[in-house]
Order: sequence, then structure tokens, then C-alpha cells
Amino acid sequence: MGKEPDLSHAEWRTSSLSGSSGQCVQVAFLGKDVAVRDSKNIHGPVLMFEGAAFAAFLGAIKTGQL
Repeated sequence: MGKEPDLSHAEWRTSSLSGSSGQCVQVAFLGKDVAVRDSKNIHGPVLMFEGAAFAAFLGAIKTGQL
């Protein structure tokens, strides 16, 4: 992930569990990487994660480790 990712064609997704408050994060799957942004600031910074690291993070949440 050395260079800036091209997010121009990213398909941002919001969890259906986030409700209608508008205060959530959005994710976009970009090949082997995952982009994460704040839904309230869609033009703000984007965090990038390797897919395996993001999957491990989600797994830790689902099992109650986080």
C-alpha cells in the first residue's frame, strides 16, 4: 500500500445495523485492501488496511475480544 489508493470508483458501504443516525463508518473493498472513512466527513481522511488485518479486526469484534 505504498502509493495513494484510487478511491474514485470505490463503492462505499454502510452497515445496515448503523441505523439512521448518520454517525457511522463506511467501508470500501479495493482488491486486497479495505478503505474506511467517517460517514459524516466523506471528503476527509481515509484509513487503509490490508484485507487480512481488517478480517482479523472484525473477527476479534465478533468473538468479543474487542
